[in-house]
Amino acid sequence: MNTILIISDTVRRDFLGAYGNEWISTPNLDRFAAEGLVFDRAYTASYATVPNRGDVHTGTYVFPEHGWEPLRYTNVTLSTTLGAAGFTTQFFVDTPHIIKDGFNFDKGFTGWEWIRGQENDRYITDASLKIELPCAPEKLRNPYTTFLQHARNTAWWRSEEDRFCARTMRKAMAWLEHNYKLEKFCLVVDTFDPHEPWDPPWYYYERYDPDYEGEVIPYPAYGGTEPFSQRELQHLRYLYAAELTLVDRWVGRLLDKIDEVGLRDRAMVIFTTDHGFMLGEHGWVGKGRSPLYLELNAIPLMIRYPGGPAGVRTDAFAQAPDLMPTILDAAGVPIPEECTGRSLLPLLRGEVEQVRDLAISSWQLPRRPEQRVLSVITEKEWCLHYYGPGGPHELYHLPSDPQQQRNRLETEREVAEGLHRRYVEFLRQIRTPADRLALRSRL
Repeated sequence: MNTILIISDTVRRDFLGAYGNEWISTPNLDRFAAEGLVFDRAYTASYATVPNRGDVHTGTYVFPEHGWEPLRYTNVTLSTTLGAAGFTTQFFVDTPHIIKDGFNFDKGFTGWEWIRGQENDRYITDASLKIELPCAPEKLRNPYTTFLQHARNTAWWRSEEDRFCARTMRKAMAWLEHNYKLEKFCLVVDTFDPHEPWDPPWYYYERYDPDYEGEVIPYPAYGGTEPFSQRELQHLRYLYAAELTLVDRWVGRLLDKIDEVGLRDRAMVIFTTDHGFMLGEHGWVGKGRSPLYLELNAIPLMIRYPGGPAGVRTDAFAQAPDLMPTILDAAGVPIPEECTGRSLLPLLRGEVEQVRDLAISSWQLPRRPEQRVLSVITEKEWCLHYYGPGGPHELYHLPSDPQQQRNRLETEREVAEGLHRRYVEFLRQIRTPADRLALRSRL
């Protein structure tokens, strides 16, 4: 089985029509959801962008040992495993952090191409460009470094097709036109959008907020909501929604191309993301060190498998490390022993209802006792935010409190203790080093 894996960075699950949103236009992803299996309990695993790609490319929960760091030459990866089995592997990527500065996520691909210029990619230096900040600097994240670099990188744009997502999807479409007859291939398409800076054509924004006259804030400062008025927080939501609609359009073009070249019945197609984005919920904007509430932790995952379920939803747990085993399993390639994720293929074939009974989402585990590092343990009813021995922890009952507003830790201590025991057992199962496991062994 061939596979096309589409990763779009920073997609809020609750902003997609397929997951119940009623005001944002995402018709292409909604259509795709109607053609495959939709996961209602997919969650972030290793957080954030770079660790997530470590999960994806190695089929392993990397957070026990690895954080924001390059892929290692010794890692067994999806591309190297498929390549050894005779598959052609192709990678199109505009997500800068996994390629620039030697981060090495192109490792093992038969071919790859980096679409340059996103965010702080050191791409264009042009002293003749006169760039002004679009708003007060305190409202921007890294206004005089990352934002100005991004502005220089994109100053040449003239049309929608110049946007990163559009160029990345067009590269993938062109590749399919020339390679659709391959008997064994895996195409990975990784776009940074709708990650900020948000810079869609303004007509996308005007769909949602045609009367806005305030400052444009395309790259909001991470942290509390204090720098922003309520109207500006609304503006952030609309600007993010506009960027997401742009992504939906170009992902839709790629999905159309897959069908046009006759691959609907010859390729499994996966769409997912790494995490969401806080837009004022719980008093936070952005990501950074904000807690992993559902706005960040709950992610979309949709899989169209030839001959598999269409328009079906599942409450089976799924996470990024499961993608590599799933792709290999569908391709008939043995799953390496190093993988700690689990194949979702039995779900796609209707053979089982679950492949795991909980999800673990986490920053890189600490090396020192004084470090407070958040891991989130999620099962069907309860969600524990665990910070290490002594806390402070948070416990939420998801059916009655989906917005995670009422911390039940004091009244449901036994539930928290049970979730923590399952968390420690999970860490053992994924071969967490003993010194790091010891630092997570007490509630």
